[in-house]
Amino acid sequence: MEDLQIIDLYWQRDEQAIRETDGKYGALCHRIAMNILSSFQDSEECVSDTYGRCWDTMPPQRPFSLRAYVGRIVRNLSISRYRANHAQKRFAGAEVLLSELEDCVPMPDNVQRTVESGELGGLISDWLETLTAEERALFLRRYWSGDSVQELARELGVRPNALTKRLLRLRGQLRKYLEERGVEI
Repeated sequence: MEDLQIIDLYWQRDEQAIRETDGKYGALCHRIAMNILSSFQDSEECVSDTYGRCWDTMPPQRPFSLRAYVGRIVRNLSISRYRANHAQKRFAGAEVLLSELEDCVPMPDNVQRTVESGELGGLISDWLETLTAEERALFLRRYWSGDSVQELARELGVRPNALTKRLLRLRGQLRKYLEERGVEI
C-alpha cells in the first residue's frame, strides 16, 4: 500500500493504518530502535509507542513522507528511552555515535543558540545535499539510524577500518562546511 493511502487510513481513524505501517516500516523501526537501545524489549516498546504516536498525531499532521515521519518518531522515542535508562551512567550504544560527531557539531551551549535560530538542521540538510547519494546514505545510516560500522562495511564490501576513515573524512567535511557558515564548533 502506498504511503498516501496509509496516511488516509489514519485520517479515517481506521486501525488498518497501524497494521499497514507495521508491514511497510516495521523492520526499519526495529532496526533504528535496536541500534540506539541495544535491547529487544525496549525496542519493541518504542516501536509500539511509535504506532501510537502516529495514531495520535494523524490528524492533524499529514506527513509528506511516512517513512521519514515514522523514522523520526521511533528515533526520538528511542533516544528518550536511552536517556531515561542511562541517566546516571555511560553506555556504549548512542555514546559512540555522539562521540564520533562531537568534533564536527557545536558543543551543547552553542548547539542551543544555533538550534534556536533554526540554522543547524538546515545547514546539515544543505550539506547532505552536496554529497553523493552513496555518501549521504552512509552518513545517515551511521548517524541517524545508528547502523554499526561493521554492518555497513560488510554491506559495502570494504574493511571496517577503511569505512571508519571514510566516515572521518565525511565528519571533517561537515565540520568545515559548518565553520564556513559561521557555526562555532
